Amino acid sequence: MLSGLILINKPSGPTSHDVVDEVRLSAKMQQVGHAGTLDPLAEGLLIVLVGEWTKKSMQFMKLPKEYTATLRLGLESDTCDIDGSIQEKKEFAIPPREDVESVLEKFRGKIKQIPPKFSAIKVKGVRAYEAARRNEEIELEAREVTINSLDVVWYRFPILTISVSSSSGTYIRALARDIGWELGTGAVISHLRREAIGEYNLRDAVKMRDINSKNIENFIKI
Repeated sequence: MLSGLILINKPSGPTSHDVVDEVRLSAKMQQVGHAGTLDPLAEGLLIVLVGEWTKKSMQFMKLPKEYTATLRLGLESDTCDIDGSIQEKKEFAIPPREDVESVLEKFRGKIKQIPPKFSAIKVKGVRAYEAARRNEEIELEAREVTINSLDVVWYRFPILTISVSSSSGTYIRALARDIGWELGTGAVISHLRREAIGEYNLRDAVKMRDINSKNIENFIKI
């Protein structure tokens, strides 16, 4: 019986569960899961666990993550990303690079973060995104997360690309939202790529289209 992990380079579009379903078909087994969701918009590293290794999911979920994120300033949305219901921020000053750097400094280290209302967190037994889709107001509590590093990769208004290394449980969409609030411009995620999970790196991942029932064993690591 197959057992181990597969490093998948998820494209933007499919859900993490879609990827798991494809691995199940190729592996011809049901005992397959992932170790940390990527939003449909996001691409990059997804750890898929097979066989007995599905019991280790929490071990992998606790690992720190690294991302490259592109923010579109001047916009806000209910999902904190470009796929949501977009509102254009009307009045603000275009922030210079030094102001952006100053704002990012506020988010390094331990911070309190309120998850996006479109998230899988449960409030009184209900998924937050389910309540949000019904336009129900729910109160999400702030959680402590750690931003190990946060740097500007590229900036020319309205596009800001950042690199982020963070603890597990960090919502990059919420980080983008909060950076936008601090800048006074608003911000949404327009592109997000997960580069690493702990010691596991995107450069070692395989594209889903390259896996099939005949070669899947070649991609399973233990």
